[in-house]
Amino acid sequence: MGFQGERGQTVAGTTIYQVAQEAGVSPSTVSNLLNGRTGKMLPETRARVESAIRRLGYRPNRAAQQLRTGRIQMLGLIVPSVANPFWGTFARHLEAAALAEGFYMLLCNSERDRDRERHYIEELWGDGIGGVVLCSSLPSLDHVKPTVEAGLRLVAFDRTAQPGDPHSVVNIGTDNVLGMRLATEHLLGLGHRRLAFVSGSIGSINRAERYSGFRQAIEAAGLPPEAGIVWSGADTLDFDDRDTAELGRSAARELLTAANPPTAIVAINDMCALGVIAGVREAGLTVGRDISVVGYDDIMLASMAMPGLTTVRQPVEEMAITAFTRLRQGMENSGDSAGHSVLHRPRLIVRDSTATPTAPTVKAPVHQDGGL
Repeated sequence: MGFQGERGQTVAGTTIYQVAQEAGVSPSTVSNLLNGRTGKMLPETRARVESAIRRLGYRPNRAAQQLRTGRIQMLGLIVPSVANPFWGTFARHLEAAALAEGFYMLLCNSERDRDRERHYIEELWGDGIGGVVLCSSLPSLDHVKPTVEAGLRLVAFDRTAQPGDPHSVVNIGTDNVLGMRLATEHLLGLGHRRLAFVSGSIGSINRAERYSGFRQAIEAAGLPPEAGIVWSGADTLDFDDRDTAELGRSAARELLTAANPPTAIVAINDMCALGVIAGVREAGLTVGRDISVVGYDDIMLASMAMPGLTTVRQPVEEMAITAFTRLRQGMENSGDSAGHSVLHRPRLIVRDSTATPTAPTVKAPVHQDGGL
């Protein structure tokens, strides 16, 4: 493979100067497009350059690009685990937004482990990647702060800004408090007066915000605190994103065999809610008749569940586009820029897993490994 020199020579022999001549623009205009500096470029100019690139089959040499700029047209994405379909969907939409602008993406799974996140961040930065979307929702970013202060642009996803954050970090997510209020108010409106909130550990910002929304709705309805049961399993179970379905299943088994079971269960996310549905089935009850279940995220499986899962939809494609746009803006801005939070509005999606309450009669639990 040949080396691309100062004049942009590629293996195929096409240079940015030939692309510029073909498009009727200056070489610097071609360079600006290749390096993502298109903010002041006229749409028709950009279209001519892109058309010339396609006609000539021009492919920039990424190694030479990194030598010139110190950075490459690539971004990093760190998610808790793609075992949760929400993160797989977000990754797909973020990658699509990046590819549309000539960027590529590297995906990492962190399991919300601080040391693992720090290691990924440092390695990505060291490999010439100037921007990362981090999806851990941890309360503190101190473990990645040194790399951010060194120049890495960071978008923190599924999170709101916290005291002590690096000042350049942009936080993007949905209004989790509002979303969980919508879910809880929906159940209260159906007549439920004993609700359970199933979450696992409430150690992340998004989970704490959703719990707050649940509590706010209970209080606003004038109900006593004991009307809202909280099941976290934190004392005996250590679940992560790979295990949220089993968490929901365990919660349902325990809650529905209690002396005074809830008539509705609000789950921290859809995978947890699908596990709750499995647990309800194993208790001999019917979701949507004997007990209502609500999730959060509106993953594809939510509409395919039996019955269809009532849930809170996060506009994941819109959020992914926002994340890429803000990250790219930060990467293109050589100076400091103050960070902030961007919140998208969630939407309640009502399906058949919720209905007016009835008095459940729990049958003997079936001890089997049933599906969702």
